[in-house]
Amino acid sequence: MIGLSAAPVAEIAVLGAHCDDIAIGLGATLLTLARRTPGLRVHALVLSGAATPRADEERSALAAFCPDAELALTVGDLPDGHAPAHWDRVKHALRAFRDPIAPDLVFAPQRRDAHQDHRVLAELVPTEFRDHLILGYEILKWETDTPRPTVFHPVGTEIAEEKARLLHEHYRSQRERDWFDEQAFLGLTRLRGVQCRAPHAEAFVLEKAVITLGGK
Repeated sequence: MIGLSAAPVAEIAVLGAHCDDIAIGLGATLLTLARRTPGLRVHALVLSGAATPRADEERSALAAFCPDAELALTVGDLPDGHAPAHWDRVKHALRAFRDPIAPDLVFAPQRRDAHQDHRVLAELVPTEFRDHLILGYEILKWETDTPRPTVFHPVGTEIAEEKARLLHEHYRSQRERDWFDEQAFLGLTRLRGVQCRAPHAEAFVLEKAVITLGGK
């Protein structure tokens, strides 16, 4: 396995269509970054869930997944499941979110996600974050849309277990879903760990990057 080391990351943007998308897709990565980066700034945008109990869940969860980080969360009121019909609203929300920030790294859904809301967001993110490294995360769910990832972030068993525990603890509204359990989340991180020779990992789709070879 050939590794690439990123430059120090002080500020990130994380985007999700629904409350829980971000934590499912990169909860272990958030825990790792927050603990390794004092003063990490996290800008989060979720398109739907405003003024509902799910928004409260999201605030509580992301605070737990980003310990000691400077977290700014915006939750929008887009109708769940109808993002394609509100393309202009998604575009405007992204523009308003993008303008005042300068993240070193952007996390968003991956383009081939089977859920229409995830997919619309994934397609529009590069139109606003045009000069940023964007990593597309995977969201475990009923559909068989698990991607073929190109970037792996290894994590230890303790972090993977903490992610699974925090998901179950904070997203109480999702506990009745047959796929929303600790075994499922640990199964995916263990699989991605096998694929990069690590105990566990989170995996991402990278569509485009520029690499600098040699020099400092």
